[in-house]
Amino acid sequence: MIVEIPRWTNAKMEMATKEPMSPIKQDIKEGAVRFVDNVFPHHGYIWNYGALPQTWEDPAHVDKETNTKGDNDPIDIVEIGSKIHKRGDVVQVKVVGTLALIDEGETDWKLVGIDVSDPAAAEINSTEDVKKHFPGLLRATQEWFRVYKIPTGKPANQFGL
Repeated sequence: MIVEIPRWTNAKMEMATKEPMSPIKQDIKEGAVRFVDNVFPHHGYIWNYGALPQTWEDPAHVDKETNTKGDNDPIDIVEIGSKIHKRGDVVQVKVVGTLALIDEGETDWKLVGIDVSDPAAAEINSTEDVKKHFPGLLRATQEWFRVYKIPTGKPANQFGL
């Protein structure tokens, strides 16, 4: 994965996939840089957040799990290990789960993974392992994605599956 947003930060950063070399830049909407609001009790993003390069959610394809089209972005991943990575870090991750997010009417898959060099990585191989070793994290992750846009006046997100 490429880390776009380190844990506990608020700046909405993303790879600019239409620019040469896909630099990581702060997202801009209506002429203003974007930040994610805090979602009580959390400050910013609750994990390292990034994307898998050379992946893509097709805006012309209706996903059978969400019944919506892709968001035209790389596939996102949340990295749940203990280290706070830096923006731009390339991290080898083990994927252990998925969330089928429907964000503003588009499919926006979220992978859940752990840095393979994390001390807990050998013990984390499934969502059941995440529940055992990081109690409450998957619930908090799903709730965070469900409500994080509400403070900006948008409706709660939904999930497929």
